[in-house]
Amino acid sequence: MSATSAAPALSPAGTRVFQQLVRSGDASRTALARDTGLTPGAITRAVRPLLEAGLLLETGDRASTDGALGRPATMVTVQAGAHQVIGVKVTADELFGVVCDLRCRVLDEATVPVGGHGPEAITDLIVGLVDRLRTGRPEVGSVGLAVSGDVDAATGHVGYSPFLGWRDVPLGTEVARRTGLATTVENDVRALLTGERWYGVGRGISSLALVTVGTGIGCALLVNGQVVHGGFGVAGEVGHVLVDPEGPLCHCGNRGCVEAIAGSAGILERMGQAGFKGLGIGDVAELARSGQPDAVRVLAEAGRAVGTGIATIANLVGAEHIVITGEAIGSSPSDTADDEQDYDVMDPHVRSAFEQRAFGSAARAAIELRPLRFVDWARGAAACAVEDFVTHYGRS
Repeated sequence: MSATSAAPALSPAGTRVFQQLVRSGDASRTALARDTGLTPGAITRAVRPLLEAGLLLETGDRASTDGALGRPATMVTVQAGAHQVIGVKVTADELFGVVCDLRCRVLDEATVPVGGHGPEAITDLIVGLVDRLRTGRPEVGSVGLAVSGDVDAATGHVGYSPFLGWRDVPLGTEVARRTGLATTVENDVRALLTGERWYGVGRGISSLALVTVGTGIGCALLVNGQVVHGGFGVAGEVGHVLVDPEGPLCHCGNRGCVEAIAGSAGILERMGQAGFKGLGIGDVAELARSGQPDAVRVLAEAGRAVGTGIATIANLVGAEHIVITGEAIGSSPSDTADDEQDYDVMDPHVRSAFEQRAFGSAARAAIELRPLRFVDWARGAAACAVEDFVTHYGRS
C-alpha cells in the first residue's frame, strides 16, 4: 500500500524538511534546522508525522558533525524503500522502465519494444510495463512518464509530440485511471534535468541548462533553483534558435534552426547528399575521426550550431553549468553506458562556437559533454514522481 493512503497533510515546513532529507538521505535535527532555516521546534513538528507514517526513522546517536564538540546527534533517516516509484521513458522504438526508491536508486528495470505509435497502443504498453514492474512490490505508489515534445506537467497532458505524431493526448489521466497509481507526465528533457537537480550535477547549483543532441535538440533550464516550464509547457527551445537563415529546412517550417543542422536526421541527410547513404551517427563520427572531409564538415557545422544555441541560452539565463548529452554525444540505450565514441568529435566545435558567441561573464559557464543511457532518462521520470510525492504528500 502506498504511504499516501490516509496520509496526514504536511505543513510547508514539513514539505521542506522531507525534500531536504530525500535529497541528503539523513541529517541531524541541528543540520536540518541549519539547511532549511527552520527553528528546532519547527523541525520537531515537521518530522513527527513523517516518523509516524514510516517514511522517516530516527537512528541511534552518533558523533556530532555540527560543530558541538562531544555532543552526539540523533540522526533522522529517510526510509527510502517505504514508497517506490516507476519511471518510464517513452521513445519511438522502446519503452525504458525502472523501479526506484525515494532516493531514486534503481531497484529494477525493463524494456518493451514499441510497434505502433498511436496513443492507445503506447498507453497499453505503458500500463503493461507498469504492471510488470510493480508485481511483488506493494510499496510502488506512483508513476513518472517522460515523453518528448510539448507536455503540460500540471495536467499530464501531451500537447504535441512530433516524434510520436501525437496531439492533445491526456496521457497522465489515462495511465492513472488504468493503473490506479498517481501519475506524473513530464517533457523528457525536463525529466532528465529533474533527476540531475535532485541527485546529480544539479545538486547545489541554482542555474543549470541541460541540452540533448539527438533526433531532436532538446533543452531544459534550472533557474534560481527551479525547473522552468514556461507559460504553456514550452521553454528553452534551443533547437529552434536560428543559426543560418539560408540553412536547411527544419520540420518546424523555418530554415537554419539548430535542430535542422545538428539533429541526427539533419546530419544524416547532409551525409546522404554527399553520397553516404544508410549511416548512423556513430558511423559519421568514425568517418570524421578518420579525416573524411564531408563527415568532418558536417559534424563541425553541427557542433558550431549547438555551441551557438547554448551561447544564446547562457546569454539569456546566465547558466553556470551546461550539460550536453544525447546520441551525437555518445548516448546509448545499452546498460553499459560505454558508447562514448562521439564525444571528441563534437566537443571542440561546440566549445569554440560557445566561446565566440557567449557575452561577457556568460562565457564562464562550465560546459560538460557526457553520454547518458536511456535508463537514466527513465530515472529522471522517476525523479519527477518522487518530487510530486514529496511535494504533495498527504494532500488530496
